[in-house]
Amino acid sequence: MFRPFAAMLGATLLTGMAQATTAAQAPAADAATPRSRFTEDPYPSTYRPLASPPVLIGGATVLTGSGERLDGADVLMRDGRIVAVGPNLDAPVDAIRVDGRGKWVTPGLIDVHSHLGVYSSPGVSAHSDGNEATAPVTANVWAEHSVWPQDPGFAAALAGGITSLQILPGSANLIGGRGVTLKNVPATTYQAMKFPGAPWGLKMACGENPKRVYGQKSGPSTRMGNIAGYRAAFIDASEYLKKNGKPHKAPPKKRRWWQSADASSADSDADTGGKRDLKLDTLAGALDGDIQVHIHCYRADEMATMLDLAKEFGFKVAAFHHGVEAYKLADRLASEGVCGALWADWWGFKMEAFDGIQENIALVDRPANGCAIVHSDSAEGIQRLNQEAAKVMAQAGRSGIVITPERAIRWITANPAKSMGVLEHTGTLAPGKMADVVLWSGNPFSVYAHAEQVYVDGARVYDRNDASRQPMSDFMLGHGRAQGEVR
Repeated sequence: MFRPFAAMLGATLLTGMAQATTAAQAPAADAATPRSRFTEDPYPSTYRPLASPPVLIGGATVLTGSGERLDGADVLMRDGRIVAVGPNLDAPVDAIRVDGRGKWVTPGLIDVHSHLGVYSSPGVSAHSDGNEATAPVTANVWAEHSVWPQDPGFAAALAGGITSLQILPGSANLIGGRGVTLKNVPATTYQAMKFPGAPWGLKMACGENPKRVYGQKSGPSTRMGNIAGYRAAFIDASEYLKKNGKPHKAPPKKRRWWQSADASSADSDADTGGKRDLKLDTLAGALDGDIQVHIHCYRADEMATMLDLAKEFGFKVAAFHHGVEAYKLADRLASEGVCGALWADWWGFKMEAFDGIQENIALVDRPANGCAIVHSDSAEGIQRLNQEAAKVMAQAGRSGIVITPERAIRWITANPAKSMGVLEHTGTLAPGKMADVVLWSGNPFSVYAHAEQVYVDGARVYDRNDASRQPMSDFMLGHGRAQGEVR
């Protein structure tokens, strides 16, 4: 559990949290969406929104996440959902009214690339659970099975306005396994954080990392070896998909010498063409389009090769991550609907990162249908994702590219939600979506702004001015409120 969250949780339990969760609060049921056998979930989400009264934030500057800025507007939340956004809204008599004058409201921030829980704080070897560096292809592993919900980084990220995040395996492997999307709420188990109905991500990595890790082992030791490794894996997955995938008209089986002429006579009623393979389940899910493909890739030429690989095997790349050279093929990324999940200014720390520019995100964002994302890949950066976006805006301005707050906010809300396959649920303040909302003390792209209140599904889970709404993991008990302080 997280404390001093106990007061809120206790009140919630007294009102019957599970019973109070209405159909309107919960995202569309998983059962409503037919799933292939490759994406059946034996570890389903147990997340339930906290029961909360209606909330009206009044008179704020609102960035909706869909390109609009509304000055002097209200945001009404009820039953865990956004009800309305606009001026002079009527609120139920039992609504909590929050004065938003002089303050700003945005959708909850979303980090598409995080390792919280799999590389937990403190950073010791016992907490190194992000890379299953035992083989180049480990599509069989799931990051969620390494997540430690007590990682103090989750609470620190919440104080920075993060309401949802994708936890990915590391980048040691060609194919590192499945990522999981979490709601950033205090919990004892990761299932109680698991974003209901969110698709898994598949983490892949190209370039230096896999060949460095495996060059002195079994290989690959070169970039051409990397590509051969992906192709071999997806060839196996394609064959597996043919045997175990969606129903299709199978060719007539060859009659064996011991069988009768009756073609309907099978070896057994359970003849499925082979045993289940966890690695191939994940890859087949990606080929089917049910698992979002996220690729760690720095150089433009390698991103182009990976797009060609995707065409060869018929899968879709959701986003390239890190991509310091994404600006070189921004038009192609936009035309193919591929997002660039990028840093504001990290570059130069290895050879494939040398050709980075500070205008990278602005240039990826510029074409029609461009999908730029500011990501963290850092337990520190996730706490200030808004300031990372502000650095991009400032550098773009110096280069003559003016980017407004209503456009930039999409880099840390709607665009990551799109790449993670959850935009229909969160990422903007559209009526009917999850009430994941942040109230800022001022313009969120100012270095002086703080997240004053953070709402997840309409529940106030963080309040900068209320210690009872500042979650702390059990691990931090006895360490005071300064979670990063040395003791």
